[in-house]
Amino acid sequence: MAEIVRMPKLSDTMTEGVVAKWNKKVGDKVKSGDILAEIETDKATMEFESYLDGTLLHIGVPQGQTAPVDSVLAVFGKEGEDITALLADASKGEPAAAPAAKVEEKKPEAVAAAPTPAPVAAPKATPATTPVVSNGRVKASPLAKNLAEEKGIDLGRVRGSGPDGRITKSDIEGFTGGGMPLSGPQLERFTEVAVSQMRKTIAKRLAESKFTAPHFYLTIEFDMSRAIQVREAINASIAPDKISFNDMVIKAVAVALKQNPKVNSSWLGDRIRYNEHVHIGVAVAVEDGLLVPVVRFADGKPLRAIGSEVRDLAKKAKEKKLQPAEWEGNTFTISNLGMFGIEEFTAIINPPDACILAIGGIMEKPVVKNGAIVPGHTMKVTLSCDHRVVDGATGAAFLNSLKQLLEEPALMLGVGAI
Repeated sequence: MAEIVRMPKLSDTMTEGVVAKWNKKVGDKVKSGDILAEIETDKATMEFESYLDGTLLHIGVPQGQTAPVDSVLAVFGKEGEDITALLADASKGEPAAAPAAKVEEKKPEAVAAAPTPAPVAAPKATPATTPVVSNGRVKASPLAKNLAEEKGIDLGRVRGSGPDGRITKSDIEGFTGGGMPLSGPQLERFTEVAVSQMRKTIAKRLAESKFTAPHFYLTIEFDMSRAIQVREAINASIAPDKISFNDMVIKAVAVALKQNPKVNSSWLGDRIRYNEHVHIGVAVAVEDGLLVPVVRFADGKPLRAIGSEVRDLAKKAKEKKLQPAEWEGNTFTISNLGMFGIEEFTAIINPPDACILAIGGIMEKPVVKNGAIVPGHTMKVTLSCDHRVVDGATGAAFLNSLKQLLEEPALMLGVGAI
């Protein structure tokens, strides 16, 4: 008897998927465990194994198209079996698959290429700002042309106020010599691409976070002089291995969360969850947007282990190879834009967390120490808090704990901490 295979839910946030590639075609014999297709979710492109034996009788979602979770993906059965009634019954009330952005087929041991932008040119004259050119000539009234010739005015420098940008007599009379000669027609152009699954989810989740959770922000500045010295000493002792400032921040945040457990929490509607474990989500920029792989039990890991894990997770994220266990379960999130020269910013809370920490770059500037102005290195961070869970004093206490740990790293570096 024929059986339906439905679009699987491959992540906690997945509502629809794109079939990036079919590895089987209608009529093929398939065994349980065979890779049936590659499905693009909001976070990764994942191989989908068949859990049935039989002949592939029907493909419900063509390659490159989008379909909701639980829609008909394929039908298996005996060769030649009539599945008309089965499909008719299954399609009742089922939303139709929607066209998706073009998805490149994934080559073996490689990552599926991102959708290729399809250029869309929309030539459109700019009324009342630039002259309209038709067949190589500027559009102007005969009177305007004669007057421009008398005055020695180049029509290409005149902004037309008439219909469709046509130059009129008053435009010539009011011309003051501004503007620049035009080398050719000025056209407005744009490119449009279909929204990726990842970008759809980012838009939905962050919009829900921003407009549901009442955000407030706390900014503090750290003296990073000791952190710089300690990092240099550690890197000299573990060469050729290295730790980054981001690794130190993750470790310090994890320790500060253990000291301030109310920040390591989640709003669950009718209750608040205070997490005793510390799983740090680390925002990673990828081609289509942002992924947040998770460093689990970060408070108990040495710096080198944190650094190695973050690099491995970031590589997987960029290659869209993260597995659900590697992006789920965060209790707190860090977003670091310091490496891009950003001094200070605010971030939107990453659900289900109650807080997210936005980290700016280390800046060299004059500071006051012992009453004297001396060269210094400072770093600003901003904590975004969900006011339903975390109050101002609670967030401030966390930031002060973090300040102590980063301004004197020895406080977080016990035996085996490197």
